[in-house]
Amino acid sequence: MRRTRGGAGGSGAGARPGAQASRPMRGADRHFNLKIGFLDAARGCKRRLTMPDSKQLDVTIPAGLADGQQIRLRHQGDAGRNGGEAGDALIEVTVEPHAFFTRQGDDIHLELPVTLDEAVLGAKIAVPTIDGMVAVAVPKSASSGTTLRLKGRGFPLKGGASDQRGDQYVKLKLVLPEKP
Repeated sequence: MRRTRGGAGGSGAGARPGAQASRPMRGADRHFNLKIGFLDAARGCKRRLTMPDSKQLDVTIPAGLADGQQIRLRHQGDAGRNGGEAGDALIEVTVEPHAFFTRQGDDIHLELPVTLDEAVLGAKIAVPTIDGMVAVAVPKSASSGTTLRLKGRGFPLKGGASDQRGDQYVKLKLVLPEKP
């Protein structure tokens, strides 16, 4: 067996110089960060994103989006070369915390102050939800730490029907008067 040095041109069998340069190439993906409020993540919203080239993109945030989730806008990235398709715009969404709601999966948690009279005698109280205020009955002799469940008042379920939602849990916190 005879060995030769170098080979036939070093570019592989049958390859012609410059063949790679003329093939269509997909454009690069562009990465963006977008901050939205807690309620916007729960309900869904629309935002306008300005690209570095001053092009504006309308972004639809689906209801129930979680912090750190990514939205892909196909063909909104860098232009392709030699007839290749454009890359995508990848938008990582940061959900800002809410003043009193917290999210655990598709459920919402809320700590709600109640007076001694409301806890001992029971009462109807107004409770904030992502859809607005609702009246909730506090049972008689409720103690601090009692948790009430508001069925279907949480975030839209992932992969569920559009009308299915998690729950909201309201933890009662007994607040005593300053002057008895």
